Amino acid sequence: MSNLCVAKFGGSSVANYEAMQNCANVVLGNPATHVVVLSASSGVTNLLVELANGQLDKEGQEAVIQKIIAIQENILEGLGHPKEITEEIEKHIKDIRALAHEASMQTNTALVDRIISNGELMSTKLFTELMKQRGVKACWFDVRKVMRTDSVFGRAAPIIEVIRTQAGQELANLVKDHIVITQGFIGANAEGRTTTLGRGGSDYSAALIGEAIDASEVEIWTDVPGIYTTDPRLVSTAHPIPELTFDEAAEMATFGAKVLHPATIQPASRRNIPVFVGSSKNPAAGGTWIRTETQSKPTFRAVAMRKDQVLLTLKSFKMAGACGFMATIFGIFAKHGLSVDLVTTSEVSIAITVDNGFSGGNSDGKSSLSDALLNDLREVCNVTVEEGLTLIAIIGNDMSYSTGTGSKVFSAIFDVNVRMICYGASLHSLCFLVDAKDGDEVIKRLHVHLLD
Repeated sequence: MSNLCVAKFGGSSVANYEAMQNCANVVLGNPATHVVVLSASSGVTNLLVELANGQLDKEGQEAVIQKIIAIQENILEGLGHPKEITEEIEKHIKDIRALAHEASMQTNTALVDRIISNGELMSTKLFTELMKQRGVKACWFDVRKVMRTDSVFGRAAPIIEVIRTQAGQELANLVKDHIVITQGFIGANAEGRTTTLGRGGSDYSAALIGEAIDASEVEIWTDVPGIYTTDPRLVSTAHPIPELTFDEAAEMATFGAKVLHPATIQPASRRNIPVFVGSSKNPAAGGTWIRTETQSKPTFRAVAMRKDQVLLTLKSFKMAGACGFMATIFGIFAKHGLSVDLVTTSEVSIAITVDNGFSGGNSDGKSSLSDALLNDLREVCNVTVEEGLTLIAIIGNDMSYSTGTGSKVFSAIFDVNVRMICYGASLHSLCFLVDAKDGDEVIKRLHVHLLD
């Protein structure tokens, strides 16, 4: 199909029966929408993670399970408790109960993925029933038939070529005369074992599916009308951005704009698929379009913040005049499957930032910074670890070519200690670290100074 839209709805958009009805209205409002990707209903994934961590006794497990049941029951009640779908949800609850008991004895990342995948499986089955009740030719589809990943449970990487092949075989004909309802966030390895793409991975799933079936656009529906110049809960004058380039959106998502998963941009930009971000609660409010090119290219587009950052300073006099030291350091990070964000160097030291927050962890929410990683680093250099930092990012265009960019930014925060600066590697961002206690104030000042 030449005009095919993939629409993704987040957890708040499928939180209850009324929210799901809003989603159905959005889907039916665009005749091009033939694939719908859903997250778990709001709150369900966190509850499943709590069970998967294996720290609860039987009574504690049951209390959490009852909260999950209450969320599903709200939607089932709106649907009129149809027998088949009610039995399907009961099977999932039974599976969750058994897996939670298994986790309480001994958990692992593969088991975690099996447990938390139930959230998306339930929400999509409920939404499929809702669409059918509205007279729509909808079908439920298990995304694990298509979403092939590696076996890094908790943070699996998609295998693009296989996904495209599988989508051609499993989805191409189905989307021609159905609205296909499927899951975000989850996949399967070559052996068919359930994996997850990491927290927030439903956006990424939608973009990967869009790429695989040559979609004309991908829509990301959430609870806010687009991507804002900064967090509107923090700055009252923050406003939606009508358009962003893929490069700007990637920087914003990476450095703290939580509306969009950072990896979402990759598949969309590879196939030049426009991405729209809007509110399922108020679709008429418009939103943000993300494209290769935009009509406006301001020097300053937005400011973003990411909390709970760790600064690692790695020092060794062996660096001086030596070749390969940085390769060794980055090899250690690669060995432990941990990506780094900002990097600066001197003759004898490297400063590296790592996201130690929930967004930087695996599906189970555990920290990415392990003792094993630090021990391996200490074998080749002295390691200093500083926590309690916040990363600030100013997003825009041609920033390192614009005269006075640095002075405009830092004059607004002249009395704030800046721990590390990364500028020049990208034309679209200027990033630095500040103490966590200063983060909110820095964002407010920068927004007033650069964007109001």
